[in-house]
Amino acid sequence: MPEPAEPFEKSRSPEPLVSRQAPPLPEPGPSGPEPRSPAQRFDPTPQASPDAVLIRRTMAEVGPVADKVTSYFYALLFVRHPDLRPLFPAAMDTQRDRLLKALLTAAEHIDNTPVLVDYLQNLGRGHRKYGTRPEHYPAVGECLIGSLSRFASAIWDAETEAAWVRAYTTISQVMIDAAAADELRAPAWWYAEVVAHDLRTPDIAVITVRPDQPYPFLAGQYTSLETPWWPRIWRHYSFASAPRSDGLLSFHVKAVPAGWVSNALVHRARPGDIIRLGPPAGSMTVDHTTDSGLLCLGGGTGIAPIKALVEDVAEHGERRPVEVFYGARTDHDLYDIDTMLRLQQSHPWLAVRPVVDQRAHLHLPDAVREYGPWNEYDAYLSGPPGMIRSGVDALRAAGIPSDRIRHDSVEELVAAGD
Repeated sequence: MPEPAEPFEKSRSPEPLVSRQAPPLPEPGPSGPEPRSPAQRFDPTPQASPDAVLIRRTMAEVGPVADKVTSYFYALLFVRHPDLRPLFPAAMDTQRDRLLKALLTAAEHIDNTPVLVDYLQNLGRGHRKYGTRPEHYPAVGECLIGSLSRFASAIWDAETEAAWVRAYTTISQVMIDAAAADELRAPAWWYAEVVAHDLRTPDIAVITVRPDQPYPFLAGQYTSLETPWWPRIWRHYSFASAPRSDGLLSFHVKAVPAGWVSNALVHRARPGDIIRLGPPAGSMTVDHTTDSGLLCLGGGTGIAPIKALVEDVAEHGERRPVEVFYGARTDHDLYDIDTMLRLQQSHPWLAVRPVVDQRAHLHLPDAVREYGPWNEYDAYLSGPPGMIRSGVDALRAAGIPSDRIRHDSVEELVAAGD
């Protein structure tokens, strides 16, 4: 591997981020905008910074061999730094995918300082639960550059390497600083006892847990869960209610084929079991400084955070209109419809509309187009990745600006139910 252009050390200046790249540690932050395909990602427009051009060119070059790049990276990391292996799960399949997703997301927003800093700070806080320490970052950076230089050899040169070193040095410091600040106010994780396990369908359970200490979060956010059966494997789940006075937390979990965490939670977890919770994250929250209506699309277990948003509006005593479209493939999949209809009976400003694909031959985004207009509404989407993508397109076409459409990042949702 060529020698680094400069050492991976603490960044001393608060200069604007012109070329910042997400680190390849376990878990990409969950609420960044959806990245485009590798071919679209290399766009050296005049507005792009020189480092951004070089980094996006690298990502476009390695995109077709992404699996090899990530496998080589972890092999290099574990051979050169075997002491880091215990920080990672025993099975690395999903882990390899997450490395590339983190890199692509950061490359996409490398010149967008506010979005990227928020993304990196989320990563830094989230990595505390893995036991990540500041001294681990240089090893990761060294092996990342070793992998990229090997698989992008056709375009790799001293200038490209210098851009990556600058980027990684600065972004790692953003993560380190965020973790250090978070350590002063919150634990790295919370233990939580399962106090209720309600199997709503053969593959969907509503799970309620009691954290061992106060757990602050906002309606519409999510957290990561780790079960005792699969150590160091964390998956994201949305909170299914607004914060409660009794401190209990609820999650809606659908068991997916070969999903380690989801199947453990649905089929193995019982009251008395202890799980671990990571910190809350996500920006799909209600802006209580406005009186705009809320247009909410929830598909499948994506109804969980939508329910939390409705409760949040009710608790603030607001009378803003809230329109909920609850999508499912069959009537049987509307497992929480009774709860939503009870909320509708209690709050005249709330309208709940179930949309069943097999009955109406109508997908959720199509149903939304039949109502409206929606240009005065803030939109919230939660559900499978395909529904999110088509829903965003439908809402934009209906006149809702992109900055008023909120959802968790699509790339993170792909693995959320595993």
